[in-house]
Amino acid sequence: MSIPLISVVLPVYNGEAHVAASVESILRQDYEHFEIIALDDGSTDGSLEILQRYRNADGRIRIVSRENLGLIATLNEGIALAKGDLIARMDADDISYPSRFSRQVALFAQQPQLAISGTGIDQLLGNRVVRGRPNPIYQTGDWDVLSMFFTIFLHSTVMYNRNVIPEDMLVYDAGYVHAEDFDLFGRIARQFPAAMIDESLVAYRIHSDSVTTRHKRQMRRTHLKLVAENLQRRSLCDDPGALHAIGIAVTRESVRRAANCILTIERKIAEQADAASSSYSHGTLCFFYFLYQLVMDEQRPELTHEFLTLTGKWQLIRRRERYGLRSATYAPWLCRFSAGATRHMDLMARYYQSVPARSIEPLQGLA
Repeated sequence: MSIPLISVVLPVYNGEAHVAASVESILRQDYEHFEIIALDDGSTDGSLEILQRYRNADGRIRIVSRENLGLIATLNEGIALAKGDLIARMDADDISYPSRFSRQVALFAQQPQLAISGTGIDQLLGNRVVRGRPNPIYQTGDWDVLSMFFTIFLHSTVMYNRNVIPEDMLVYDAGYVHAEDFDLFGRIARQFPAAMIDESLVAYRIHSDSVTTRHKRQMRRTHLKLVAENLQRRSLCDDPGALHAIGIAVTRESVRRAANCILTIERKIAEQADAASSSYSHGTLCFFYFLYQLVMDEQRPELTHEFLTLTGKWQLIRRRERYGLRSATYAPWLCRFSAGATRHMDLMARYYQSVPARSIEPLQGLA
């Protein structure tokens, strides 16, 4: 059997701080039959010079550099240039562990019908790493259902199989800015098999200048747009406009409508008796937490209190959050103090759960 070529699509925009580590992690793969298509999307820092140094040292790297066109156009350009049967996504601030490609290629070899695969992640915060854990939600394997509610894979862990996915489908839609991966994964999973290697094979870097951080509000709005469309497709929500409304503004009315949307989804799922019902429940739970975090981030505890009361889901949040939010009825200032303390405790807990990056074998020399 021939060894499949992997085309690594690597968009870069002002990634000077991290792109060298990202490229190094690809060059250190124990699977060597790949090409890197590095697309410099009009960077104004030293990203292009870094890429050129690596290109001069390794002929498997190709560089495209031009004016800024945005992420979606850059991704589609990279896919159009790709020569491989398998296309791997990579972000300029993340790190692939050495066995990532070989593990994903082996999975496609075992299951040739697979269209897409992702992997688990560790979180990279500065010079420390929080190790990921297997997520039981993925055990059902009902990817078409789960993909209705959330982005089923982290983008930089994904590998696409062009032998299964039609050429006209493997295109990111410009109508879903900052949630283009959510849209594409869902379209693929609705028609073709998908799979997760539920083991950390990528270190996902968390920092203040990431796309996720800089465009959180727009990302959430587009996410809500997609969930609304998915729910309409399966007749699971009577008021899809509620999700648009809460994406625009978190108000008492939009919170009420969003809470009713959650309750309607749960009621309609309960009326179904198909084998995928557990995945519907898991997906709805993930979506509830998405909305809960959206409301929490407004730092208006009275609205979070109302959302939890209307949905009847106080028992699903942590005890210290319950205590803080229940006090909102009597002393909003005390609730805000409690919320701040909770965020501080979460940061401390994350730190103590982490380990130095140098202690993780695949990250040695890269962090």
